[in-house]
Amino acid sequence: MKLSSILLASTLAFSLFALQGCGGGGAKVSSSVTTTTMGEELQDLETSYNKGLLTEDEYKTARKAILKRYQ
Repeated sequence: MKLSSILLASTLAFSLFALQGCGGGGAKVSSSVTTTTMGEELQDLETSYNKGLLTEDEYKTARKAILKRYQ
């Protein structure tokens, strides 16, 4: 009786450890939260461009990305 209880407990413990790695399937889940509005982002981008911190190409690319994100 004692031996069967020990074997049962051992089997259960091994099963739990073996199944522990089966969750999720390796899927990457991400989320993002912004506290700025599209207008604020565009104003900040334009300010950076006017200060010479961005090239015209960088400005246009970033502007398109912002507009696309809010569609």
